[in-house]
Amino acid sequence: MDWILIIGVIAVGFAAGFINTIAGGGSALTLPFLIFLGLPANIANGTNRIGILMQNVVATSSFKKHQKINIKHATILAIPSVVGAIIGAQFASVLDENIMEKAIGIALILMLGLIVYKPEKWIQESIVFEKPGFLQIIYMFLVGLYGGFIQIGAGFFMLATLVIGVGYDLVRANAAKVYVMAIYTFFALGVFVLNNQIDYTLGLVLAVGNMIGGWIGAKAALKLGTKFIRYFLIITILVSAIKLFIGF
Repeated sequence: MDWILIIGVIAVGFAAGFINTIAGGGSALTLPFLIFLGLPANIANGTNRIGILMQNVVATSSFKKHQKINIKHATILAIPSVVGAIIGAQFASVLDENIMEKAIGIALILMLGLIVYKPEKWIQESIVFEKPGFLQIIYMFLVGLYGGFIQIGAGFFMLATLVIGVGYDLVRANAAKVYVMAIYTFFALGVFVLNNQIDYTLGLVLAVGNMIGGWIGAKAALKLGTKFIRYFLIITILVSAIKLFIGF
């Protein structure tokens, strides 16, 4: 692989890792980029999971070091997400892509409305540790289902569930998000491996950038706090929604 291409892949991975760790939507950069490099869509979808997995492992270690994750609580939340992710990855070629993108765009606009008009939910500093209820389990399953299918925007939906449905503040929601996603991405990646839908060379180079971006993103989230994450989230959701509606 040409060294200029290696630098380019790492740079895109870095941007995606940073965005994914603080908010979500980084795969909107990496998936089109991998396709641009010549990978078929299904192989790009599988290859992208290597970087996603590694970035979340690195980010999780940073958050855990600063005691921002309740591992027991997050593991319970991860179980339905894993089930959903395995199913979503297995049926990754079933849904119509154009219809799905428009539906995601609408969901992101609705979420943007919640962030703008109910800011107290997103900047609260209190944290509620409760046993997940039935609806929370269903929500986590659906996020895992979608994340296993395509991953783009899964971080947004995971954050919404953890903040509004579970009661985390944004810093702890990000910490739980990367932990849960690391677990379910491991299983989703296994499905793509079994179906020979991975370009390991590109995936591992991309993962270098993802890991660096994930590490710096976790540091930024811990240092700058919930208000910074909220504003960053608003920007990334808006950009992602516009891209899904009109493309660019």
